[in-house]
Amino acid sequence: MLLIKAKDIYVEYLGREVLDIDQLELYEYDRIGLVGANGAGKSTLFKALLGKIPLQHGKIEREGTFTYIPQLEEAVVQDVQDYSIMGKLGVNLVHAEAMSGGEETRLKIAQALSEEVHGIFADEPTCHLDREGIDFLVNRFKHYRGALLIISHDRYFLDQVVDKIWELQDGRITEYWGGYTDYLMQKEEERQSQLTQYKQYVAERERLEQAIEEKRSLARKLDQKAKGADKKNSSESGGRLGHQKSQGSKQKKLHNAAKNMERRIEALGEVIAPEAIRSVQFRQVKALELHNPFPIVGNEIVKRFGDKVIFDNVSFQFPLGGKIAITGANGAGKTTLFNMISGRENGITLSPKAEIGYFVQTGYKFDRNQNVMAYMQENCEYAVSAIRAVLASLGFTHQDVRKGLSVLSGGEIIKLQLARLLLGRYNILLMDEPSNFLDIPAVEALETMMRKYVGTILFISHDARLLEGVADQVYEVNDGRLVRLK
Repeated sequence: MLLIKAKDIYVEYLGREVLDIDQLELYEYDRIGLVGANGAGKSTLFKALLGKIPLQHGKIEREGTFTYIPQLEEAVVQDVQDYSIMGKLGVNLVHAEAMSGGEETRLKIAQALSEEVHGIFADEPTCHLDREGIDFLVNRFKHYRGALLIISHDRYFLDQVVDKIWELQDGRITEYWGGYTDYLMQKEEERQSQLTQYKQYVAERERLEQAIEEKRSLARKLDQKAKGADKKNSSESGGRLGHQKSQGSKQKKLHNAAKNMERRIEALGEVIAPEAIRSVQFRQVKALELHNPFPIVGNEIVKRFGDKVIFDNVSFQFPLGGKIAITGANGAGKTTLFNMISGRENGITLSPKAEIGYFVQTGYKFDRNQNVMAYMQENCEYAVSAIRAVLASLGFTHQDVRKGLSVLSGGEIIKLQLARLLLGRYNILLMDEPSNFLDIPAVEALETMMRKYVGTILFISHDARLLEGVADQVYEVNDGRLVRLK
């Protein structure tokens, strides 16, 4: 059954083309992941398909009913029909007014799954969910009988749930079959094919340009030879004139051959080189080097909030240069541990030369009149070229670097925070859910940069791929303990 048919969809915002889609169809059996850069128009496409925003051009036919799981800031508490789902998701409406981000996300999901509809549109449904919540959602979506259209930066989640990817780029949709890993493989095949075509194009163009130069050089030599002969004997008989005509005919053929080759170059068109994969390298100034093999040590730490025990005689040693992941359920005490380390609370011992950088998504302050590069250069000893390389890896263009901070989106501000943290005068980083709200290319760039970072990183995350790709040690906060899993 065809649920949605969209044709000639065009949306423009502040003079910028956001959507320009010839045709799009959603069927009842579809399991689709919608991917694209921050600001590409993914949420706009959702709202257009659901009729939540007026179209400037185009037509959308809807045959089914749909429910929408919006991002956190759009959440509205409504009645939930299936209270068993709420229980499994750990949702308690009694405390709705004091919900955390994870609890609000769980409530939105419970609302959507309890409705009898033909399809679910979900915008970043795993944000703020712990591992248990994500696994429960994967299971529910796998067994959901209607259509799914999901915006997500969680690569593990997409691989588990979807069998088709819609990539939104430059306002247009390109369709790829398979999960996110399959999509990556197809994109790499496209990149290699583009690279091969580009190399062939460059080689052929250079061959033709060299041949053109050879023909013209030969023609010039014949010109010079003919002029020399004229000077030597301008009064020779018809035999000489016949020879000059022969020389002129050769020159004309050479010039015609060169022009034909120029037309062949024009016919080649222009083949664009695939975007280069940038390599980002981190270094650390001598003054920030640590030599203690365990720069962060906890010795029988205790933490309570009222009657609730967060940590009960917990001890640990985090190694120099380690990439250490901290996991656990929502509210278990992960952020509390980071705050204890940052505040050097009782029981926490840090290396005397420790310089801590702390990423908190809601904790940034800046001068909105600054531009991007001025902001990045504060407290940074890296060259401008290195700063630009890091920003480019996170999706910032040459034009973006000149922008003022006041015009950046929330996602761009988070990217900028992360870039500044990684390039700052620190040797220990604490990163609390650094991948939340980043587009997938930025998450992948962040993963690479975290691996290459020369200092020690502790990070909180429920992103399975980030844990797999970065962490060399994994700990879980559980029931007042810190348990090593890896």
